[in-house]
Parts: sequence; structure tokens; C-alpha cells
Amino acid sequence: MLPCASCLPGSLLLWALLLLLLGSASPQDSEEPDSYTECTDGYEWDPDSQHCRDIDECRYRYCQHRCVNLPGSFRCQCEPGFQLGPNNRSCVDVNECDMGAPCEQRCFNSYGTFLCRCHQGYELHRDGFSCSDIDECSYSSYLCQYRCVNEPGRFSCHCPQGYQLLATRLCQDIDECESGAHQCSEAQTCVNFHGGYRCVDTNRCVEPYIQVSENRCLCPASNPLCREQPSSIVHRYMTITSERSVPADVFQIQATSVYPGAYNAFQIRAGNSQGDFYIRQINNVSAMLVLARPVTGPREYVLDLEMVTMNSLMSYRASSVLRLTVFVGAYTF
Repeated sequence: MLPCASCLPGSLLLWALLLLLLGSASPQDSEEPDSYTECTDGYEWDPDSQHCRDIDECRYRYCQHRCVNLPGSFRCQCEPGFQLGPNNRSCVDVNECDMGAPCEQRCFNSYGTFLCRCHQGYELHRDGFSCSDIDECSYSSYLCQYRCVNEPGRFSCHCPQGYQLLATRLCQDIDECESGAHQCSEAQTCVNFHGGYRCVDTNRCVEPYIQVSENRCLCPASNPLCREQPSSIVHRYMTITSERSVPADVFQIQATSVYPGAYNAFQIRAGNSQGDFYIRQINNVSAMLVLARPVTGPREYVLDLEMVTMNSLMSYRASSVLRLTVFVGAYTF
């Protein structure tokens, strides 16, 4: 209980009033800590330890890819194939092709990485960067008709001597006689065959035969030596390829003259000792020379194809020969 103001002396009364005024104020009940230290950026106050502690900014997902927390700060990192953008938080694709990617031939940039590719005729090596030549010739024997030559990044077809490349893979015989690329003299005739040519004498008639026209020799009836010989020999030439499928019709024989009541028979008179050919008579005036079995060149046949003309009513018998030279090329084309 406060003292009575009238009972106190004047000086004491003044002290009593002063104490009364001071006592009316409440004691300090602030919730602030007894001591406080201000924390710098990247830190926060820890009331338990009464110290500033690091803020783990990574828990707030500031970074697009990876976040590394640092004392008082953090740093963003990107996955391989990316780099930090201008804001140092997002990641942008790196164009490795413009930055010296180790591709040997072609580089294609993609999101976060790159791909190496090779030019046509090459294949990507197992390392994913270098390119190896493809040996196209080893994949198939049908790429070229004759010979396949592998080259860096490609292949080319080659033909044997006497042939030229047709389109990209086929071989075509060079007709030296037609192109003038032969060395036959004026007294000779150029005969072309698969892969080459032959110079033959324009006059191939041998006694007792005499030349009566180009390629035709006649044995005069007035010459006693001609009695047992064919009345005429006509020279012809042809060419076939090796390993031709059989049986194959290769040459047709045709009578140039037909006599009433006469019968013509055709046969191989000479040059067929191994039986590679035979004659198939078509009718009274024509027959077909047939290849009986495959033959391999280079090879040359000289076949005497004889036409025997008979007339039983007149007891007439005569013969003429077509001397056919058959050149067999060295190849199947």
C-alpha cells in the first residue's frame, strides 16, 4: 500500500511521486534474443546455435539441370551437351558440330548430343566417329559383268581387252572393223569377233579353185581335179560366246538355187571331230547348224557345211560347201 501523501514531508513527497511514475512502466518482455548478429546474403540466423547458417538454395530448384550448393551461394551445372544460358540457371544445347566435333566426315547436331555420319560408300566405324571404306565388290559377284575394282568410297567396273564398258556394269565388244581400229591391209578383210578381230586374205581360194566373187571359190568342171571336189566353196564367219546354253541354233544354211526334182541333204563334212555341232534339216532347201554342247573360248572352228544335191531320175549328184569359221570368245558376254 502506497504511503499517505499528506503524512510525508515535501522532499519525500517528491521522491514518492517519482517512484510512482517509474513503477507504472512494465518490465522488459521483448521477444528479441539477448544478442543478435545480422547475417549476410546466403545465410540465415539459427536461433538454436545463435549463429548464421548457410542457406541450401538447391532445395528451391533454381537450376534447370544440376545444382551445387556452396557456402553462402550456389552454382548451376548442365548435363554434357549443354551449357549455361545467359541467366546462369537454364541450360542451352551446344552445337558440337560447330565446336570441332571429332566426326571424320559428316556431323549432325541433335538436342544435347551429336551424330557422326559418313559419305556414300563409307560406313561408320565402331568408335562412332571415323569412317571406313565399304568394299562393295566383296558383297556381290554380280555388280560388274567382268571385274569389280574397289575404290575409296565407290567401285568401278572394268572390261577385258577388246571390250568397252556399257552403261556402268556391262561389257560390250569393240567392233574394230567398223571403227577402223584394225591393222588389216588392203588385200585383207577385217573380221570382227567377241573380244578381237582377224585379218583374212580377200582371196582365200586354193587350187584348183578360183575366185569368182567375194568369199566364193569355184572349182571349174573342166579341171579334172575338180571331179571329186565340191563345185564351190563359200567362206563365212561368225562369233559366239563361251559357255552358251545348249542346244542352240547358231547358223542357218540356205540353198541359193532350187532344181525341179532335186533333193538336198545337209551335213557337216569336216571340222567337227569332237561332235560339238550337228545339222538339223528344216526342209529341202534349208538346215540349221546347232551347237550341241557348251564350248569355252578363245577357240576357233572351221566347219565345212556341205549341201549335197541329188536327182535320182537324172542320176545327178553335186555338192557345194559353206566353209564357216566360228570364233568362240573368251568370255560369256
